[in-house]
Amino acid sequence: MLNMASRLRFWVCFQIVLVLLGSCNCKEKSAIGDPGMKRDNLRVAIEAWNQCNEVHEEAPNMGSPRQADCFDVQNSKSKMKLVHLVNDYDNKLSINDAKNLGLENLDVNKYAAWKELFLGSKCQVQDDPKPWNFWMIMLKSGNMDTTAAICPKNGKPSQPFPPESRFPCFGKGCMNMPKIYHDYTALHSHKHIVKQRKLKGSFHGTWDLDADIYKAETQNDTSFFSVTWHKQLGKGSWKFHHILKTSSKYPWLMLYLRSDATTGVSGGYHYETRGMSKIVPKSPNFKVKFTLDVKRGGGPSSQFYLMDIGSCWKNNGQPCDGDVTTDVTRYSEMIINPDTEAWCNPTNNLRLCPPYHTFANGTRVHRTDKARFPYDAYHVYCSPGNAKYLEEPFNYCDEYSNPQAQEILQILPHPVWGEYGYPTKKGEGWIGDPRTWELDVGRLSQSLYFYQDPGTKPVKRHWPSVDLGTEIYVSGNQVAEWIVSDFDIIVTDE
Repeated sequence: MLNMASRLRFWVCFQIVLVLLGSCNCKEKSAIGDPGMKRDNLRVAIEAWNQCNEVHEEAPNMGSPRQADCFDVQNSKSKMKLVHLVNDYDNKLSINDAKNLGLENLDVNKYAAWKELFLGSKCQVQDDPKPWNFWMIMLKSGNMDTTAAICPKNGKPSQPFPPESRFPCFGKGCMNMPKIYHDYTALHSHKHIVKQRKLKGSFHGTWDLDADIYKAETQNDTSFFSVTWHKQLGKGSWKFHHILKTSSKYPWLMLYLRSDATTGVSGGYHYETRGMSKIVPKSPNFKVKFTLDVKRGGGPSSQFYLMDIGSCWKNNGQPCDGDVTTDVTRYSEMIINPDTEAWCNPTNNLRLCPPYHTFANGTRVHRTDKARFPYDAYHVYCSPGNAKYLEEPFNYCDEYSNPQAQEILQILPHPVWGEYGYPTKKGEGWIGDPRTWELDVGRLSQSLYFYQDPGTKPVKRHWPSVDLGTEIYVSGNQVAEWIVSDFDIIVTDE
């Protein structure tokens, strides 16, 4: 009996040792400057881009399409007030001011990038391990004038070509920047409860330059966007309320709320950017938390992204360095609009499937394995236009909608993603089903397929852009509306 007891004690101790050895001595911390969106002292900015993530031409009397709303709440014995760090002069800075600022060598695109850095410096908050700047609201129009050759093709100069249905354009000027209007954040007292105070502000506008902004939200066939933020003073999370409305002239519009890196390039750009992420999350060691309430979906062509992550590395695994001929933007996006179908299928669209799928247990299957490959988990995969060793069949990504080549992997709710906290079936998290999500984005992003040249060292995947929102694709007179709160990115140190 003693021998048996000794064996039992040894077995129990052995199991405890295994658990201790296998456990992760990880420390979790927030990667962003405003964990959970709880700071009263808000930092938020807005940026607008054309089809290829450039400006090309400013909208009349709007200045360069970068603005910010950054303030501190100042509490004294006599009164409470907001001290705004960015004023109208800052927000209205235009390419016309470049010479007076000693920036006459900058074109309109580089000037917008400079203005973002300038606003970031006004809003900067000192923190550990580095300062941070603001939440970024991103606007983009998919209109492209194919006859003007404004956008490069996979990072190289393009040539004019006849209009195509995939690129909407009503004629000359169709790639214009939007009008952006700003209601600076102000402090409001509750009508009936004097002590209950609320902070509220907004950006709103339209791409229709001849539209009456006061009527744009409700007027037929008029584009419109707005992002309104509000918070009870000293309590809870900011709520960012988004509305995006397309028109026949502007049927392809995008609106995202982003946490971008505070230094370096962010996903999709070749300029230095500013943002909220003081730590750039890397696979597989980060999670993203937020609450999402979708009110209106934006129609069947609204590619509503529960989560969109963006990065950049070259096909040989080297980091991007601003050379748009060899840099490649990489995106992964989970679409939760239940109207979005899986275009990836083995019968006639194998080229729209990634070559491999990796299950959560590490098992990898090829797209030709009809018995095991989860085709319904993928909307579409497309390859970089500058990749040299692609497996047949393949499908190139749109060669114009980024300054450099891009690679996109769009996934759909499916049981294979449940291990990571993502929706497993259509309708989860959609209209009428508001949820607080905790997504293991880091572990999922580590398992997803992204192209690299054969024989090159696998890249360490860093994600300088983490965002959510919608892209309404070539569909006029649609409206999307949603609210985001409690956003955070949690990273682990091993």
